[in-house]
Amino acid sequence: MNKKIERNYLEIKSLKDLNIPNTFPEDYIVKLIEPKDFQLNKFFYKNIGKKHHWVDRLTWSEEEWIRYTSDEKVKTYVLEKNEDLVGYFELITHDDKNEVEIAYLGLLEEYQNRKLGSFLLSSAIKKSFLNETKRVWVHTCSLDHKNALSNYVARGMKIFKKETLVI
Repeated sequence: MNKKIERNYLEIKSLKDLNIPNTFPEDYIVKLIEPKDFQLNKFFYKNIGKKHHWVDRLTWSEEEWIRYTSDEKVKTYVLEKNEDLVGYFELITHDDKNEVEIAYLGLLEEYQNRKLGSFLLSSAIKKSFLNETKRVWVHTCSLDHKNALSNYVARGMKIFKKETLVI
């Protein structure tokens, strides 16, 4: 059985264009994972991705996870509340274009639908613009959380490409 998937690519070109939510959740912090820990990336990828058809990395070996997360261009941040894991995002720097890609971003299921996605996305965009970045981009699809696309747009990101895939 084939299924049509709508994929949208979005971008934001200046931190000035970021629409920051009016309220920030108390007791939540965003932390860069240092030293890098591929087990955290793997944990979030599997647990957040299981409902959204994130399958590309499910076959990765431990060595592939280590190689990916050890790459200096990849930075992983986690969202915590009182040291409990809540969500994460991965940023990939593309130095040749002065761009940052938000590769993955998501919340564990028990923390969804609490307006934490806007806080997490705003944090990802702010972290992306720390170094002379000219553009931050992401892609999302109709398999992602129902509020993903509206969150990206609400934060100030603009759609620059759309495509339909059949899986």
